[in-house]
Amino acid sequence: MNARTGYQSIAMETSEDAVLGGRLVLRQPLRGHRFGHDAILLAAAVSAPAGGRAVELGAGVGAAGLALAQRVAGLAVTLVDVAPALTELALGNAERNGLAAFVRVVCLDVAAPAAAFAAAGLAAEAADCVLMNPPFNAADNPSPEPDRRRAHTTPGNAIRQWVRTAARLLRPAGTLTLIWRADGLAEVLGALVPDFGAVALLPVHGKPGAPAIRIIARAIKGSRAPLTLSPGLLLADAKGRPTEAAEAVLRHGATLPLC
Repeated sequence: MNARTGYQSIAMETSEDAVLGGRLVLRQPLRGHRFGHDAILLAAAVSAPAGGRAVELGAGVGAAGLALAQRVAGLAVTLVDVAPALTELALGNAERNGLAAFVRVVCLDVAAPAAAFAAAGLAAEAADCVLMNPPFNAADNPSPEPDRRRAHTTPGNAIRQWVRTAARLLRPAGTLTLIWRADGLAEVLGALVPDFGAVALLPVHGKPGAPAIRIIARAIKGSRAPLTLSPGLLLADAKGRPTEAAEAVLRHGATLPLC
């Protein structure tokens, strides 16, 4: 039993990988769910107040939440994931990067009742911002790896459950930031309608002239302001080389302003 996390330590093969030009070094499973550009793009789009409180839902090994904690001074971040093996790695990653004083890790299902969140120290309307990279692939061809399957596939309208949980955790006028596949934009907007407004969208394109592959959305709880669309972010040029804008975010820690 791990005294820090309260559950049995789980042995697995891992790799140690640097992101943000080496600003963060993160341990993650060699097989199963591994973080990618989405986590860093998500963190870059979050607007969080210095000294505030943030919650990452579906945090995995903590890539997005830790990138945010490193960028915003004094921000208290809680990383939430349902997989014990990943939350244990997330806790180690917080310590490895000198962020343990500002980061908590909670092993909990996003669909857990409010009482379970409160018992874990996540009271309703206490967070200034929530960030999340929910699973967004159809479950018709699931991965054999349990953690990868949970991280990448979603049953039905699970996005609505994730957004409801975020709405409950956020204070009035708190912000939700999420990244999703671009062809699922209608699902995201439908899920945001009951509790959020002032939706700001940023399309992410893999190469010139191609449709967006991701959409980053930021919304304000309780707002009735209209939707805005930011100019898209292009990840690679026609020769497949990273663009200057992408490098600024993925390697140098630049933020992604949303209109």
